[in-house]
Amino acid sequence: QVQLVESGGGLVQPGGSLRLSCAASGSIFRGVAMGWYRQAPGKQRELVASISWGGRKKYGDFVKGRFTVSRDNAKNTLSLQMNSLKPEDTAVYYCNEDPPFPGYWGQGTQVTVSS
Repeated sequence: QVQLVESGGGLVQPGGSLRLSCAASGSIFRGVAMGWYRQAPGKQRELVASISWGGRKKYGDFVKGRFTVSRDNAKNTLSLQMNSLKPEDTAVYYCNEDPPFPGYWGQGTQVTVSS
């Protein structure tokens, strides 16, 4: 049974930083690209960043050098370091494969950027 558990969200002021983590268990992670996604109220879910099994990375245009995705293949964990956060980064953040598998969505972790 696949399980993805996101953590690390919270309330942060504009310009602040957060580090998100995703713990994967079950038949997932090995050999596949993994991604971070986000969904803000009233908006569609969008890809934030993804990383291949071999470490090739891609980012959404809105990231503009502020975020860094990484993975630990030995521990089945995915991370997202977010710096220079903006109010428009407020959303629920999820991890999943890239492209995402519909049945793998977890609860996500809320990120709120506000003064």
